Amino acid sequence: MAGLALTPSAFVTDFYTSFWWIPTLVLGCALAVKLPTILRLWKDPLLRAVGGLLLLACAVFVCVAPSTIAWANRVTGVPNFAAPLVYSLLTAFCASCLLLTIAWRNGPAGHSAATRRARRLVVTAYAAVIVALWVLFALADAPVERLRDLDTYYATTPFMRELIVLYLLAHCVAVLITYRLIWNWVRTDGLDGWLRWGLVFLAGGYALNLVFDAAKLTAVGARWTGHDLDRLSTDAAPPVAGLSAVLLAVGFILPHLGQYLRDRWRVRLAHRELRPLYLLLRSVHGSGVPFELRAAPELRLVRRETFIRDVLLPLARDLDEDLRSAALDAALALGHPPERARALAAAVTLLDAAGGRRARTDGPDADAAGGRAGVDPAGLLREIGAVSRALRRPDVLQEVRARAAARGTNLDPTPG
Repeated sequence: MAGLALTPSAFVTDFYTSFWWIPTLVLGCALAVKLPTILRLWKDPLLRAVGGLLLLACAVFVCVAPSTIAWANRVTGVPNFAAPLVYSLLTAFCASCLLLTIAWRNGPAGHSAATRRARRLVVTAYAAVIVALWVLFALADAPVERLRDLDTYYATTPFMRELIVLYLLAHCVAVLITYRLIWNWVRTDGLDGWLRWGLVFLAGGYALNLVFDAAKLTAVGARWTGHDLDRLSTDAAPPVAGLSAVLLAVGFILPHLGQYLRDRWRVRLAHRELRPLYLLLRSVHGSGVPFELRAAPELRLVRRETFIRDVLLPLARDLDEDLRSAALDAALALGHPPERARALAAAVTLLDAAGGRRARTDGPDADAAGGRAGVDPAGLLREIGAVSRALRRPDVLQEVRARAAARGTNLDPTPG
């Protein structure tokens, strides 16, 4: 029952050891999703920056777990050795944020001399910060191991004080610049919906990073003035950092996942859209495309399109141009737009030809065009989707055919 009475602070303390592995797992999933594209397009600086950022973010959350900190200190035999290690990884993450910013801002001009200079400046500056962190740690006297509250415990210790402020300021500057760029991008007109939502999550993640920095700096500053706001650093900042990592991971995954789902939906929709035309032509041909359970949706769509085109070509000589022309005039007279009218006229013509084929007894390859003016199949092959949609409305097709017959065409108003 004692566990039920935990305060929020005590709950975070108890959950702290495993807490950090949650964002690590989410970031790892994001890296796994992006990794195939990164490896395939390795020369793209934007993708390299994304990969480096996700990899370093994963490394930070692995190393910042108290169990990892204790292990690093024990293996090296140096109390608090994990501090400059974690702060160096966090500083490298900051550099990745800025490199990502540069790649986004410059776009196709990413290989210009100015861009290369900016990248070199970022790498040089943050490499110097990492070196400074290790020098400051070597000069500092930090004999007491601190797994969770090192920032506030050593906030007034010479050289450790400078080390802590340096890594926080380097992190804050990089995150602020990246947040500003992403938020400006979110407000750009014409963005893909999935990309916009991905950017919103990224902006939220970087905004929470700023909250993390503010909590840490406030707690450290309070120590300088003799006050105790350690809970901001030990209890408030860790969950903020974890939530920030989750939002960043979602921001990187969402556009990729959304594009994948949208493309898959479009393929399935196109496959379903062709079903009426496929069924009509299958009745003419006598057989259809063999079903394969393991076939990908894209392959099924290609096979259905190929089947339709293969059957349409020999069927073209049975298509009646006079009927098609009369049906087109009738569809236009009924108020259908030109594109819809052409699809309806083609559907009426196909129904007539398919009925004639099925009615003949001398085989599908017999020459029974009967002197008809054949229809050029090129237009049909280009508009199979629209024709198939038209076949879903037999009532409208019957109306078009009846109207064509009523306009003096010698046509039987009932399709063959």
